Formats: sequence, structure tokens, C-alpha cells
Amino acid sequence: MTTEANGPGRGFSLRAPSSSRPAWEQRDEGEDESQDGLDRLPDDAVVDLSKEQAALESHEVLERLDRELVGLAPVKTRIREIAALLTVDRLRRRFSLESSPPTLHMSFTGNPGTGKTTVALRMAELLHRLGYLTKGHLVHVTRDDLVGQYIGHTAPKTKEVLKRAMGGVLFIDEAYYLYRAENERDYGQETIEILLQIMENQRDDLVVILAGYLDKMDVFFQSNPGMGSRIAHHIDFPDFTADELMGIAQLMLEQQRYEFTPEAKAAFGEYLQRRMELPRFANGRSVRNALERARLRQANRIVSNSTKPLGRKDLMRIEEADIRLSRVFADDEPERE
Repeated sequence: MTTEANGPGRGFSLRAPSSSRPAWEQRDEGEDESQDGLDRLPDDAVVDLSKEQAALESHEVLERLDRELVGLAPVKTRIREIAALLTVDRLRRRFSLESSPPTLHMSFTGNPGTGKTTVALRMAELLHRLGYLTKGHLVHVTRDDLVGQYIGHTAPKTKEVLKRAMGGVLFIDEAYYLYRAENERDYGQETIEILLQIMENQRDDLVVILAGYLDKMDVFFQSNPGMGSRIAHHIDFPDFTADELMGIAQLMLEQQRYEFTPEAKAAFGEYLQRRMELPRFANGRSVRNALERARLRQANRIVSNSTKPLGRKDLMRIEEADIRLSRVFADDEPERE
């Protein structure tokens, strides 16, 4: 299917030609053309890397990622590697060791609730701190936000989303649904063609992250080799272990100013073991939903005993009964997510 507005490969752009240079090469009017927005260093200069990182505050983003996400060691390692590459690339440019800008489009694969959206948010912020994105925001979309339902509808929808995402990260969830090969009247291919062009020609100020299940993403890339060739980083998000899920629960409770009693913590550990074996388990998302239901039961328990004096700790405490009233303990059926 041919795209509207100049079609694929014919110079479709979301900005004026004068802004075609990478974000880090934009110069103010009257600025010396020998500069690219960074302070040049003489060949014999030395730099304090720790001071460079502190000035960029990139380490703060990485530390926040560690605090926000339990486990995911391989994912965090890859993000730190990307941050290191971009830091070194920035220093190389200051020493006039020019090279082509790195390709930063990514694929995040894994089951629901494994932290893909959170990592995408931090990646957008990190790339902004390092000067590779001008805004550093995240635009989260699915097929419905990009693909139209009739002729002439898809291109405007896709371009509008790209305009909103420019300067940041476009996160496309369940990206394999963009094109449905079994439907010959599907308009998703038009979206893919526009995305391919923007990912190639304007990668200096837009990073696209495609997300979804690993097996379905593999099929998608096989069916769309042009898309696969533009993805530089394939990052798989593993499922959490029971211990990691308990850590996630503890972190969520701390953030919301709740706490388990020792008995409730033991009961929740048993809950996790049972829930992980049941259908529709969604890792951290299921933990969050379980805690929300525990809060409902806690509130109902408190209100049902309204004659009893209440203290601050009473309002914070999740008790064993708040966990064991779950249907998971009653009949091994999963609660509605």
C-alpha cells in the first residue's frame, strides 16, 4: 500500500529542512560554525568522567531505575551499556573525534508487567539528559492510535502521533498488530512505511521502541525485514521470580505507606506461588492488582469494626485475613485482573 503525502522514500518529513541536522548539532544564530553545541577540547586535554556524568545527571536516571525496578539485571546492564556508549560518544565529539550518531531504536520483548513501559520512560529521560533527544517525553501508543479504518485515514493519524513524539520516544505496544497480513484490506502497512522512513531519516531526534511478546515480535520482524534492520537494541525482559515479586510488593506498599504484618507477608508469599501457576498472570501488574484488592479488604475490615479506636498503624497495616480472603486460596481460580 502506498502512503499518502509523498509516499515512502520521497522525503516525508515532520520538520523543516533547516532542522535536518542532529539535535546536538543545532547552532544558535551567529554561533561559530566550528562548534556543535559542545565545548571543544584540545587534543592534549583530560576530562574527569565523574564530573561529566554529574553535570549531565545521567547517573541519577540510572539510580532511579534501580530503585523503581526489582530484578531485571540483564535489562539494567544493557541500559547502562547504552548510557556508557552515549557518554563516550559525547566526549569523542568534544575531542573532535566525529563519528556517525548511534542508532537507538529498540525492541522490548517480554510478558506483561515486566517493566517495559517504566524502562522506556527512563530511557527517554536518559537520552534527553545526554543530549540525544530535545524533549525526552514518552508517547505510548497501540495500533488503534496509528492505523486508520478507511482509505486516507491512516497517514494523518500516523503523522499526528509522530509529531507529538518528535523530540522524545515513541513506544508502540503490541507492535506486531500494526500489520495483519491475513486481511488484504488492512491499512497497517501504510503506517509501517511511514515509520520506516522516519526511523531512518529523523533518528537524530526520535527513538522508536517496539514492544510485545517475544515470539510474536520475531514473526513481525521476519515479515518486515526493513523494520528489523532499523532496530539496534533487542532487549528481553524476563519474568520475575517469586522473591522478586515479593520485593516489588514491598516497594509498592512502602510507596503507598502500607505494610504487611509478618503473617500477612507469609500469606502473600503463598498467594504469589499459587497465582503464578494460574492463567493470565502478569508479573508486576498482577502484584499491583493483588495489593489493590488487599487494600479494599483492609478498608472493609476497618469500617466493619467502626466501634474500635483507630491509630495510625491500624490504617497502614495489611493483615493476614486481607490476603487470605482472595479467591486464589478458595478455589484456585484467578481473580479478575
